[in-house]
Amino acid sequence: MRARTQQGPRSSTRQQGGRRRRTVSAAAAMAIGVMTLAALTPPAFSASAAVATARPDAVQQTLNTLVRDDGMPAALASVKDRNGHTRTYTAGVGDLATGSKVPRGGQVRIGSNTKAFTAVVVLQLVGEGKIALGADVDTYLPGLVRGKGIDGRRITVRQLLQHTSGLPEYGAHIDDDELRHRYFEPRELLDIALRYKADAAPGEKWGYSNTNYLLAGLIVQKVTGRPLAEEIDRRIIKRVGLRHTYFPAPGDRTIREPHPQGYHRSPADGPLRDFTEIDPSAGWAAGQLISTDSDLNRFFGALLAGRLLPAAQLAEMRTTVPAGTSGLRYGLGLTSRPLPCGGVYWGHGGDIPGYETRGGVTEDGRAVNVTVTSIPTDEAAAQHVKDAVDRALCG
Repeated sequence: MRARTQQGPRSSTRQQGGRRRRTVSAAAAMAIGVMTLAALTPPAFSASAAVATARPDAVQQTLNTLVRDDGMPAALASVKDRNGHTRTYTAGVGDLATGSKVPRGGQVRIGSNTKAFTAVVVLQLVGEGKIALGADVDTYLPGLVRGKGIDGRRITVRQLLQHTSGLPEYGAHIDDDELRHRYFEPRELLDIALRYKADAAPGEKWGYSNTNYLLAGLIVQKVTGRPLAEEIDRRIIKRVGLRHTYFPAPGDRTIREPHPQGYHRSPADGPLRDFTEIDPSAGWAAGQLISTDSDLNRFFGALLAGRLLPAAQLAEMRTTVPAGTSGLRYGLGLTSRPLPCGGVYWGHGGDIPGYETRGGVTEDGRAVNVTVTSIPTDEAAAQHVKDAVDRALCG
């Protein structure tokens, strides 16, 4: 759930969008989103394990580079062309301890991509007349949001979804051990955020904060009278047939289906540690979902095709503001980024200790999602993940 967006907002707490903040701790990472195990280091690159064909194509080459040159334990991708043909790719190993293969189409924690799901539910409720984007937070959560320069009567639902509320980030104030092992109620996370002063006045500027989506999730629950997880499952997952996507239940620290292990460095120059099993509750509406590359392609494709939102609400979602550098723009839980071959792609992206996901879809139906099993700790590696997305969409 790291705050960073498709860089994007680094999903958990980094993503946030245009600036890439390298994680120094899992807590800072989960701002996104998220044992102390023995140090693990990746094995030497193996062509037999990483290359699907004798002459790897451009996408395979970028994944091989992420493993060989950037030290990623594994890289996975799903690519759909404009004709609907899909290819899946893997490189590296699924488990550093055993050297097992990377499962094709394996499940991963998708961090801040969860924000796009939460935003869709909010916008569906807008279309049903149950939420208004211009209404203030107090309309739905009276008296709940008060702090140092913070007043829920001055913050709108739109500002929550677009990260222009000025609300401080809660994830940076949770330590690694808590983040990994402790269960957090959403209200506990809000209490953490409200100990700190506002980052800016509402509407003053764009600034990625998981706290925005924490409140969006609470509004969904207040309006529907149902858990957020149930609403996401009913309104999105089942509706478009995401067979490998789910919102982990309280206390569920595992990943249900075949998956690559996820690894994390904290500090950034430290050894890789296995972070596959964590309590994802600190991510909640901002970063808790588990999915696959292909399911993410299906979700964003259905969204852009108008299968999840009425035209008016999809237009609102695609109304963007500048979000950092490299042409990244942020809508309502949806980002756009320019492609080197022309045009843009729409998606989100996510970081949570153990996994980074990047990708999106184009207007003509191309789609790609790339996952690496450790959050890059330097700008070169981070750029190579984005390059893999560009190569797949422009190839």
